[in-house]
Amino acid sequence: MSQKTRAFLKWAGGKYALVEDIASRLRFANQDADTLVEPFVGAGSVFLNTQFKHYILNDINADLINLYQELKNAPEEFVSDAKRLFVDLNNHPDAYYSYRQQFNDSVDVYERAVLFLYMNRHGYNGLCRYNLKGAFNVPFGKYKKPYFPELELYAFAAKAQRATFTCLSYEQVFTALPKNAVVYCDPPYVPLSKTASFTSYAKGGFTLDDQANLAILAEQAAFAHNTPVLISNHDTVWTRKIYEQASLDQIQVKRTISPKGQSRNHVNELMALYRAKAGR
Repeated sequence: MSQKTRAFLKWAGGKYALVEDIASRLRFANQDADTLVEPFVGAGSVFLNTQFKHYILNDINADLINLYQELKNAPEEFVSDAKRLFVDLNNHPDAYYSYRQQFNDSVDVYERAVLFLYMNRHGYNGLCRYNLKGAFNVPFGKYKKPYFPELELYAFAAKAQRATFTCLSYEQVFTALPKNAVVYCDPPYVPLSKTASFTSYAKGGFTLDDQANLAILAEQAAFAHNTPVLISNHDTVWTRKIYEQASLDQIQVKRTISPKGQSRNHVNELMALYRAKAGR
C-alpha cells in the first residue's frame, strides 16, 4: 500500500492502524469487487485507504453522515467556514460550551456539520456521545492547540465523489447490497468488561442481540448471495461463538480511547471473514 491517508476526524475505534490488514482481507474476499459497502463507516479510514470504483458509506449517526455529505457537496466553502472556528479565542471552555449549545439547538444541517468538526477537534479525546434526549454532551478537551485538518478534509472530499452516503440501520444496508460488492463491518465492539461498554454513540446503542443479528446477516449475504463480509470485533469467547461460520484471524491492536498513553494496552481483535466456499 502506498502512503496512508488519515481521516480528518478523531475517532474512538478508528481503523487507521489496521487498514493494511483489512484491505488485504477485502481483496482476498473478492478481487473483482467494484463496490465497498460499509454499514458502520465511522471516520472512514478503510474507505480512504482502499481502491474501489464505488463506495456505499453508511452510519446510523446522522450528524456524521450530514458532515460527509456537506463536505462532498461544497468542500471549498466548508473548509473556509470550519477554519474560522479554529482560533485561539475558541479554544476555551466558555466558547466550546456555547458552540455545543448552538449545535444542539440547531436544525440547520450545514451549521451542525461545521460545528460537529469543531467539537470533534476541541472536545474530550475526540469522543462522539449523546445523552438520552439526543443532545451532544462531550466535555471540553483542554488541548493546547487543536489541529485543523485542512489537507485531510480536501482528500476526503475528493474521494467522496465516488461515494454514496446513507444514514440507515445496518439491517437496511444489508437488504440493498449491490452486485459485485464486498462488505466491511466495524460495529461498536463487544465490551471486554461490564464497565467498558460504550453504546451512546447514537441513540439506542448497539446491543448483544444486534451483534448476533449482524453475524446472521453476514452469513446470509455471503452464503446465499455470494457477497463476502468482513467483520472486526474484540476477540472474546462470545464473539468467536457468534462468528463460528466465518474464517477467523486474531490480530493485536493498541487501545486508543484512553487519554493516558501508558494505559493503551494491546488487546486482541478478531477478523471474521464470511466468504462462500467453492461448490457451496
